Amino acid sequence: MSTGGAFSDLDRPPLRPLALRKALLVPGGLWTELRIVEETGSTNADAVAAARDGAAEGLVIVAERQTAGRGRLARQWQSPPRAGLAVSVLLRPSVPPARLGWLPLLAGVALAESVRRVARIDAYLKWPNDLLLQGDRKTAGILAEAADGAVVVGIGLNTTLREDELPRPDATSLALGGAASTDRAPLLLALLRSFAEWYTRFAEHGGDPEASGLREAYIFHCGTIGRRVSVDLPSGEVLEGLASGVDGDGRLQVTDRFQAVRAVAAGDVVHARLDPTV
Repeated sequence: MSTGGAFSDLDRPPLRPLALRKALLVPGGLWTELRIVEETGSTNADAVAAARDGAAEGLVIVAERQTAGRGRLARQWQSPPRAGLAVSVLLRPSVPPARLGWLPLLAGVALAESVRRVARIDAYLKWPNDLLLQGDRKTAGILAEAADGAVVVGIGLNTTLREDELPRPDATSLALGGAASTDRAPLLLALLRSFAEWYTRFAEHGGDPEASGLREAYIFHCGTIGRRVSVDLPSGEVLEGLASGVDGDGRLQVTDRFQAVRAVAAGDVVHARLDPTV
């Protein structure tokens, strides 16, 4: 029986701030400060507050437990202590405002790369940035928010949740998906290093997703492309068709039954089936 101590669940050891800071906060790197808190309502809310207080770019906030996390479309994202990664980063990008919509997709690429590399599991993205495992079960989500000239990007990743701890039937965790490793420390380091590499490249090319290679990488990791989808649009319309690509603005391109291609900037996507015919 659990005694409630820090090591009461040996599959869920706490993160070690000193070791992570030594590995992550390197001279000339993107990341400038790492805060690891035992519990918070929302790492995104904390990072937004820090941005409004003038915090510099490169702040990383990680919570061992998040009690009021938010996902896209106002969905809740919670998990037991140390059963996942809840991390938010503060950015002050010097790219055209029209390019900022690529930042959550950039985070998705970094997340997919890090999970594949560390967990050695076939994870893929559902547009715009949910991370899915086999069977289209969600193991991670991303939420980006503007904050007084800054952008905060939050990532929630389920690592060791058990079946009875999942928040919804279509959710899963790396452990349930058969990951080779669910160690949060190397996952966090791989995620932040990949994020920094892509962000630096993206910024150096003025936010151009083509020149930076970001669009190509996103398409590679996106499991939505080539799938038949239905998209609940903000207008209330439901668009059905083949997800045929992602354009230069990060919008999902859907070819409908009349062979017209429509670009979707926002909407809730459902993968209908693996058959790519319309």
